[in-house]
Amino acid sequence: MPAASLAPPRTAVARKAYWTRLLPALAALACVTRAPSFARPLWNPDEGYLAVQARMLAQGGQLYETVVDRKPPLVPWLYQAAFALGGSGSLTPVRILAVLAQLLTAVLLASLARRRWGDTAGRAAGVLYLLVSVGLNPEDAQAATFEVFMLPSTAAAMWCADRRRWGAAGVAVAGALLAKQTGGAVLVPVVWLAYRYGAQRCAVLRLAAGTAAPVLCAALATDPAGFVFWTITGSGAYASFTGSELHVLFRGLANTAILAVACAGLIPPVVRVLRVARTGAVDLWLWLASSALAVTLGFHFFGHYYLQLIPPFALLATAALQILPRERLTSAVLTSAGCCSLFLVWGLLAPRLELTHAQRLASAVAHRTTHTDRVLVWGIHPETYWLCARTPASRYLTAGLLTNYSGGRNGPQVGEKYAVQGTWPVFRAEMTAHAPALVVDDSRGKPYAPDRVPALRRLLAARYEEVGEVDGAVLYARVPRS
Repeated sequence: MPAASLAPPRTAVARKAYWTRLLPALAALACVTRAPSFARPLWNPDEGYLAVQARMLAQGGQLYETVVDRKPPLVPWLYQAAFALGGSGSLTPVRILAVLAQLLTAVLLASLARRRWGDTAGRAAGVLYLLVSVGLNPEDAQAATFEVFMLPSTAAAMWCADRRRWGAAGVAVAGALLAKQTGGAVLVPVVWLAYRYGAQRCAVLRLAAGTAAPVLCAALATDPAGFVFWTITGSGAYASFTGSELHVLFRGLANTAILAVACAGLIPPVVRVLRVARTGAVDLWLWLASSALAVTLGFHFFGHYYLQLIPPFALLATAALQILPRERLTSAVLTSAGCCSLFLVWGLLAPRLELTHAQRLASAVAHRTTHTDRVLVWGIHPETYWLCARTPASRYLTAGLLTNYSGGRNGPQVGEKYAVQGTWPVFRAEMTAHAPALVVDDSRGKPYAPDRVPALRRLLAARYEEVGEVDGAVLYARVPRS
C-alpha cells in the first residue's frame, strides 16, 4: 500500500491552519540561516562567474557562443533577470532569490513528510532541512550558486511523483537538470516511484516528455551544438583526476567531515533505526544514493556539491525519528540548532582573504583603465571583472577553461593541451581582434602561470610591459605600436 494512503484525512480548514502557522516559521528560519550571505559582496568564484556572465548577456552576449561555461543556462538567466530588476552592482537581489529557493525547498520537504508521516513530521522535515542547509564552509553554503537553485526543483520532482503527477515531475526534473547537470540524479527515485505506483505507459510518456521538452527548448533558445558541447561533451579533461588523487581525496574527506558535524543531530537516529527497523522509504534511499553518486562525478568534491545530499537525508532522518521516542526528535532539533549556530558564527566572522585580494586588484585595474577598456584577468577569480566593472577581453573568464585548472587540479593535468577543445584558437583570435588594454597575471605561482603557458608568455613578451603588482598579481599594460 502506498505510504500516502496511510495518512489520515484532513479538511481544507485544517490544512490552511497548519500552513498558516508553519510557513511564517520556516520563512523566518530561512532568513536567519541565510543572513550571513548578505554580509559579503561575494562568497566564491562561482558567484563572480555568474555575475560577469549576467552582465555580458545583458550587453548582447550569446550563451555558449560569446558567453561560455560548463553549466546549463538556468542560473545565468536567473542572475541576468535579477540584475535587470535590481541592478548589477550588488548580488542582493540574487541573495533574496536564494532565500526564497531554500524556503521553497523546505516547504516541499515539509509537505512530503506531512503527507507520509503526519503533521509533526512535516514541521520536523522543514526545520531540520533549513538548520542543516548551512552546514558547510560558508563560501559553499552561503553562496547563491547552482546547487541552491537546483534543490527546489529536485524537491518538487519528488513532491509531484509522490502525488503521481508525472508530467509535472518530469518538468521539475528538467528544472534541476537545467540548473546543474547533476540535478538529473533525482530522476532515479522518480522513476522508481513510477514503477512502485504502477504507472501506465501514458504516465511514463508524460514523465519523459516533461523531462525532455524544457531541455530541448533551452538548447534551441541558446545554440544547440554549443549547449551539448559545453554541458555534456566538452568536459572530458575536467572529469579526470589523474595526478591529483591525494588533493581531491583530502578535499572530499574534509567536506564530508564538515557536513557530518552539521548532521550530528540526524545521523544517530538514522543509524539507530537502520539497526532495528525499515523506514519503508526506498525512494528516499535511492534519492540519497543517486545524489551521493552525483557528488562524486568528476572527482572534485567541492563543498557546495554536498548540498545535494541534504534534502533526502533530512527526510530520512524525519522518517527515522517517527519510530523513535518523541524526546529523540527534540534532541535532534536542538543539536541541529546548536550546530547551525556554529556555522552561522563561522559565516559572519571568518575572514575572506581571496575576496580582499580581488577587491584590491579590482581597484588597481579600475584605476589604470577606463570603462571602455577591455581587460584580461589570467586567474581563477572572475569576480575581479565584476568588482572593477570592466568588460572581459575573452569569453573564457578563467584560466581554467584554457588550462584545466578550474577543476582544482594541482599537478600534471594542467596546461594548454588540457584546455577545453577548440578554446585556444578562439582565444588567440580574441586577443587580436580585441586586445586588452591591461592584462592581469593573477596566477601567483599556480600551475597555470604564464611561464608554463607558452602562448600567453609570447603574447605578454611581444605586446605588453609590466606596470605594477598587487599582492603578487602582476599588471601588464599594452605597449602602443610605433
